[in-house]
Amino acid sequence: MNREDPSLRFLIIGAGPAGSAAATTSSALGADVTLVEDSVVGGAAHLRDCIPSKAMAATSIRMKAISNAEDLGIVGPGAGVDLGRLADRIQAITTAISSRSVDLLESQGIEIVHGRGRLVGPNLAVATVGGIEMTIPFDAALVSTGSRPRVPDWAEVDGERVLTTRHVYDLPAPPEHVVVIGSGVTGVEMVHIFESLGCKVSLLVSRHHVLPHRDAEVAAALEANFLERGVMLLKGARAVGIDRTGDGVSVQVEDGRRVDGSHALLAVGAMPMTEDLGLEEAGVKTDRGFIVVDEYQRTSVPHIYAAGDVTGQMLLSSVANQQGRNLGRHVTGHPGQSIDYSDVAQAIFTEPEIASVGLEEADAAAEGRKVRITKVPFTANPRSLIHGSTGGFAKVVSDPATRVVLGGTIVGHRASELIGILALATRGKMKVQTLRETLMVHPTLSESISDAGD
Repeated sequence: MNREDPSLRFLIIGAGPAGSAAATTSSALGADVTLVEDSVVGGAAHLRDCIPSKAMAATSIRMKAISNAEDLGIVGPGAGVDLGRLADRIQAITTAISSRSVDLLESQGIEIVHGRGRLVGPNLAVATVGGIEMTIPFDAALVSTGSRPRVPDWAEVDGERVLTTRHVYDLPAPPEHVVVIGSGVTGVEMVHIFESLGCKVSLLVSRHHVLPHRDAEVAAALEANFLERGVMLLKGARAVGIDRTGDGVSVQVEDGRRVDGSHALLAVGAMPMTEDLGLEEAGVKTDRGFIVVDEYQRTSVPHIYAAGDVTGQMLLSSVANQQGRNLGRHVTGHPGQSIDYSDVAQAIFTEPEIASVGLEEADAAAEGRKVRITKVPFTANPRSLIHGSTGGFAKVVSDPATRVVLGGTIVGHRASELIGILALATRGKMKVQTLRETLMVHPTLSESISDAGD
């Protein structure tokens, strides 16, 4: 191993945000770390789903801004998108992120094994590298192998006409008509991307509105934006099959309807990558494929940890990263920490963006909890008027008795950046008066958060 006198042999299978953070944290605290990764250092879900989709969203936002340029007094020819150059840009971004991750890990003396890791007992693993197995004994281990797009039994993905999100970043040309199946976070982001690139888009919504687990007011605002853009929304439409039709697809809905298009895109969730990891042999319990953990990320075998998407707790890179840092301290005998998942900030990269943190209005209503809601529409914000992006609002949820900020929601341009203010206020148990008395730069969108504290 790496150190002459290692105090703890720590094996990590999976070098995504959780595994990399656990590796650097535990190594800095004296552990001898071996990191096994069979795909890309930095995480497949992170570098083949999250980062590419946000890079495409950045391009689509600019495309939409160009299409609306005349509203700002800019008159001239429009612009098209070169998907080949966009794919090259995405590849360059992900390669740079992965390279920096490798450099950081190696600078700390962490051994990176490029192979397939598997537990073969409670204190032994094997890594298959180029068809050759190497044994790796360990004192503690972490499984952080991530997730992949879920493919239902009724769908046959071919990567040409029937796609998952991992197929959309290197398409030769914008699809003529994309039928998006799934109206959760990933689905609505893909609707935004493809419509902004000039594609016709149909969205199958299996329930009554998009984003079924989010605030109904937020869903209504996004649906209104989609309809304004010409997106066809089919509600109560649960897909049950996809047929290839020569140069297109036909998506069958449970109630008998069919939706035809040039491509079908599956955005129906993620599956943990826990197959063939030797979990059963090591005595690690799972539930529907996800690894069961406690508040310190320990599995049913106390010296074996799990973090990131494989646990199913919150499938966010930020959460995985923090889980890795926390367990990196815990495994080396330092005071343990756990994550308060109730104040994790989340964002949806549509345009307008949607972001939230802490208690939402819908959650409070469901719990019968009394809260104070203050909301400021961006139509009242000078910066929004200047940029011509007046859609959306800033909403603050607080306790009516103590006036402490409990959470909030922002719908609008750059909501993913603005939510950081409310995240700090929520975690710091700040009072709404403090929000109101904080003098934001004028004119900025952040002034709406101060106003919402009024």
